Amino acid sequence: MRLSQNFTLSELCKSQTAERKGFLNLPDTDQIEALEKLCAYILQPIRDEFGSFIVSSGFRSPELCVAIGSKITSQHTANNGAAAADFEVAGHDNYELCKWIEANLPFDQLILECYNGEPNSGWVHCSYADKGRRETLTYSKAKGYRQGLLKDG
Repeated sequence: MRLSQNFTLSELCKSQTAERKGFLNLPDTDQIEALEKLCAYILQPIRDEFGSFIVSSGFRSPELCVAIGSKITSQHTANNGAAAADFEVAGHDNYELCKWIEANLPFDQLILECYNGEPNSGWVHCSYADKGRRETLTYSKAKGYRQGLLKDG
């Protein structure tokens, strides 16, 4: 099922963990609608601006969240109309990518994760919800979550 011009449901549900453990990682109708909005308002505009990229983590069923040690309330579960994805765009600094998203897209939550100042370090977590909070955070294992997009990880 195509969610936007360049994104499919199968790629946003792909999980090596679910495959290894032998369970399906499939959204329901409401969750698919949230994923369509994520693609329309976040992922497709990034693709249009920067070119092709791979989503490393999109939809997560509650079972998958438990299997990877995530919270079942994560926006990756596409609950309450929100949906999230983790990704990187090859050849683009993740901090600069976050700054572009902040300036151009109607995100709910934008997190620069595990960035250490090196262009290829970490990844971007971005979610969409109809009434977006426009919350920006930086996460590192050493410092936890901090407000704003910070170059010092």
